[in-house]
Amino acid sequence: MIMETEPVQLVIFDCDGVLVDSERIAARVQVELGARLGWPLTEDEVVRRFIGRSSASVREQVAARLGDETARAWEESFALLHARAVDAGLDPVDGLPEALDRITLATCVASSGSHEKMRHTLGRTGLYERFAGRIHSATEVPRGKPAPDLFLYAAARMGVDPAACVVVEDSRPGVEAARAAGMRALGYAGGLTPASALAGPGTTVFTDMRELPALLGLDTVRPAGDAGIPAGRPV
Repeated sequence: MIMETEPVQLVIFDCDGVLVDSERIAARVQVELGARLGWPLTEDEVVRRFIGRSSASVREQVAARLGDETARAWEESFALLHARAVDAGLDPVDGLPEALDRITLATCVASSGSHEKMRHTLGRTGLYERFAGRIHSATEVPRGKPAPDLFLYAAARMGVDPAACVVVEDSRPGVEAARAAGMRALGYAGGLTPASALAGPGTTVFTDMRELPALLGLDTVRPAGDAGIPAGRPV
C-alpha cells in the first residue's frame, strides 16, 4: 500500500506524450498503416490498443489479426515513417522544459520505446542531455506496461524505493503499471488519452505540464484551477 506521506525522491517520466509531443505522430502513422495493411483503425482505437505499449505488444496484436509477416512489415514501416515524421518536426510537450527547470528532485525516463527511438526523439527536441545515463526502456525487462517491471527496474537502477517514486504518464497502461509497482502516478491528460482513462486510485490527473512542480510539492503557490495535491505537500 502506498504511503501518502512518503517524501518523493524520484520522478520517473514516460517519454512519448510526456516529454516529447510524439503521440499524435504515432497515432497518425498507425492509422495510415492500418488502412494500408488491412486493419482499418480510428485514432481512438489506436490510443486504446497501442499507445503506451511496447513495440512487442503492438506486434503481437497485429500478428494475431493479420499474421506474422504483416506484423513484421507493420513494425518496420512504423519505425521508418515515425522517424521521418519526427525529423519533419517534433517539439517537447508544451510547458515541459519550464517544468523541468523547476524540478529539483532526481529524475529519470522509463519508456515503452527503444533506446534508439528515445535517442532520436529526445535528441531532436534537445532533451536527451537532461536525462542521459538515466534512460530506461521496456526492451530491458521481461514485460512491458501495464506490468510493473519497467518502473521497478528504473527505481532499482536509481537506488530508490518504489514508495518514494512518482511516475508521470499519459497512457492507461502507464498509470496501471505505476500502480502495480506501488508508485504514485500523475496522469497527464493534455494529449490523446482522456482524463477518464487515467483516473484511479493513487493517480492525480492534470492537463498542463506547468502544474507539475506544484503537484510534486515544489512550488509555494498552487496553480489556479488545480484540483490535485496542494503545493508544499508530497504527492
